[in-house]
Amino acid sequence: MPSPIRRPCSSRRKTWDRKRHRSAHRFNARILNTRMIRILVTIFAGLLGLAFGSFLNVCLSRWPNDESVVQPRSHCRNCARTLSWWENIPLVSWLALRGRCRTCRAPIGWRYPLVELSVGVLWAIPAWRFMNQALDPRLPTALVYYDLANTLCTLLLLWLLVALAVLDAEHLWLPNMLTFPGVALGFAYSVLKFVFLVKVDALTGLPLKSGMENLPFGIWGVVLWTLISILIAGGLILLIRWVYWLIRRKEGIGLGDAKLMALLAAWLGLPGTLVAFAIGVLLGTIAALALLLSPKVSRTAGAWATTKLPLGTFLCIGGIVSALWGQPILAAYLRMEGF
Repeated sequence: MPSPIRRPCSSRRKTWDRKRHRSAHRFNARILNTRMIRILVTIFAGLLGLAFGSFLNVCLSRWPNDESVVQPRSHCRNCARTLSWWENIPLVSWLALRGRCRTCRAPIGWRYPLVELSVGVLWAIPAWRFMNQALDPRLPTALVYYDLANTLCTLLLLWLLVALAVLDAEHLWLPNMLTFPGVALGFAYSVLKFVFLVKVDALTGLPLKSGMENLPFGIWGVVLWTLISILIAGGLILLIRWVYWLIRRKEGIGLGDAKLMALLAAWLGLPGTLVAFAIGVLLGTIAALALLLSPKVSRTAGAWATTKLPLGTFLCIGGIVSALWGQPILAAYLRMEGF
């Protein structure tokens, strides 16, 4: 059979193909640039978190001893030698020194790299999410600024929760110098968040996303509901503390845990705080069961009853989970219950 006749493409078809190819190339390049920017910003946030985690380690080592976090310079806690600059590089220095002081060979605890790594990872997660929204060309500029402010506040909360978690784990101490300012900052954050959302709604016409848009009396309703949430969250711990005292005639939960719950309520709202409380209680229960199954405890009669567990640490972990994934967890729970 004779081969089919191939008709040459018209110049119009060739021009259209070239434009389509050029448009696809530009689209792919734009996607690649967007991903690279998102990755670079996330890496920068993680590195910044490592640096702030390193500073947090200084605070965690000096606050319990009522020492200044500024003077003297970073030094070995055993031989008092001032550290060189390269011994202060977050995470890298600990690995290079193999967890020991270069001079006296005293061990450098695991807390130092774990705190630095925790803050670095926790700061990278909100940055990744923010860049996913900020690089969307359809998002109004006002909403981008709101998301940026919200992300920065989330970074502060995560840093604060890591600090409280470590202090309670090491010293069973939730200092007022962190919890009280944390409650005040959280209260201001919740109120200003609603105010900014109202302004963003007026500028863009988008519906509010705060979950408080149906509260009566506007801004005063938000103030009242935030105060009620703080009182309920703190009162929950006080109620458990009182019931425990009635049963055993001794204190089982410190007042610092009530202040921590108030802090979580100020930042996360009552639903988010209940998620954090549920996670904290679950983690505390697992730790208690592990303690009961420990051979050392089982050989000592009554040792489990005198062992103190850092409830604040578990609540802080729950608060971190709730701050990052609280909304999806609540949504999944409501779907499971049929709401």
